[in-house]
Amino acid sequence: MQSHLRPCVLVCAGLDPSGGAGIQADIEAISAQGAHALPLVTALTVQDNNAVREVVPVDAGVLRRQAALLAETMRIRAVKIGIPGSLENAEAIAAIVVMLRAIRRDLPVVLDPVLASGRGDSLARGDALAALAPLLAVTTLLVPNLPEAAALGVAPNGSTPLPCPHVLVTGGHGEGADVINRWLSAAGSREWRWPRLRGEFHGSGCTLASSIAARLALGDSMAQALELGQRWCDRTLAHAYAIAPGQRIPRRIHP
Repeated sequence: MQSHLRPCVLVCAGLDPSGGAGIQADIEAISAQGAHALPLVTALTVQDNNAVREVVPVDAGVLRRQAALLAETMRIRAVKIGIPGSLENAEAIAAIVVMLRAIRRDLPVVLDPVLASGRGDSLARGDALAALAPLLAVTTLLVPNLPEAAALGVAPNGSTPLPCPHVLVTGGHGEGADVINRWLSAAGSREWRWPRLRGEFHGSGCTLASSIAARLALGDSMAQALELGQRWCDRTLAHAYAIAPGQRIPRRIHP
């Protein structure tokens, strides 16, 4: 591969027609870091910036064929996963990661384990938690919020076994003046504190996970990627904008 080629992040996520979360959020966040997004749309959704009405998974075979073709020529340096949409798609994405790691063994995989929207709407056909099982087996970094961590059996204090090498538990659903994000790994734990911003945001989890994936694709260490990804995401939330009543959109383009 030529050194001047921009590193790519393969993104597997759903399409949010409001443009606030999902694949559009991923593309914007990855581009803002200086990497290039290769988007595989796992599901079509009927939603706005506040609620999800319907999730329609795409065909798993299409995902496999798309990834196989991209892998032939693209410089894929990381994978970011959002909603798989179905268990079949989750299994297909896990197989895609195995294929890519045959080319690059240390390929980082960042999983945003979206079990529901911010308002509690389901984001998968069938059991969303069960659909994550094949993905956890290939994940490098898991980025759950507090409810997602609880559903996955991950204690924010690190007292439970980790499902993958690294976990960043985000504290946006907590209480207090600060949001506390905790990085858990076999080496121990570390926490960051960010002033809690007023209001609710649509696509904050996608924004954070994708920015970290992009930093890893650019060659940052895990510690560097977590630090820079969180700082950038905090800026996007501080400068969020409204497109309709309710949740605001992170300003990922020139925050």
